[in-house]
Amino acid sequence: MANVLVVAPHPDDAELGMGATIARLAAQGHDVLILDATNGEPTPHGDPDTRAREAAEAVRLLSPDPATHPRGRPVRRVCLALPNRFVTHTLEARHAVAGVIRAHQAQVMFVPFPEDAHPDHRAVTRIAEDARFDAKLTGITMPEPPALAAPASGRKTQDSGLRTPPPPLYPRWLFYYYCTHLRIVPEPSFILDATGFEDAKRESILAYRSQFVVNERNRAVPEWVMDATRFYGSRIGTPAGEPFFAREPLGLTSLDSLPL
Repeated sequence: MANVLVVAPHPDDAELGMGATIARLAAQGHDVLILDATNGEPTPHGDPDTRAREAAEAVRLLSPDPATHPRGRPVRRVCLALPNRFVTHTLEARHAVAGVIRAHQAQVMFVPFPEDAHPDHRAVTRIAEDARFDAKLTGITMPEPPALAAPASGRKTQDSGLRTPPPPLYPRWLFYYYCTHLRIVPEPSFILDATGFEDAKRESILAYRSQFVVNERNRAVPEWVMDATRFYGSRIGTPAGEPFFAREPLGLTSLDSLPL
């Protein structure tokens, strides 16, 4: 099983772009952590406390039911609280993300597709790309991420009882998911089968009531996102799918996972 880190500019971006994939990976037993760069506020109908409750409910809905997926692991979430609408690519922001990468010992990263109209999205993607490199640098102590469970953050020494810093590492894979504010038609490198996890995706999006229920301007968003999920599934011959882009070639050990 892999340690998977999904980097999102705001709460709801991960759910919109790859909610079904998150639910599927968690059900398979992968350790999935969502890193929200900001708390997403202010918005017309939200506030920090409301958005935090909605984000917590969303990961609950994406987490597997132990009765149906006994090997599954709950999805976790942490927020860096960078300033919403003012995210900039700084060394401090890079090292904050690198600290999460190390603490989670992330082997796979998902970040937003870099072509976007939203400055926060572009900045967060650049921060995450550089943090992937920073996380492997030896001799540099990265910041401890907030509210990350101790088992993922490090181990306790027998002598002092204090946690040792998590070791440097370079996540082997980095993939881009689509949560862009541009009216582009994605041309993905691959599409993951999301069949069976469509409802979890839709419900996790609707958990953000302040964004997609109370806000009349955004009420249509969940349905066209789900329409896209069905469309991308049709491109690989499955009921549902989510698109991803890769700058590096994918490595396959067999053809067993291909929908033939």
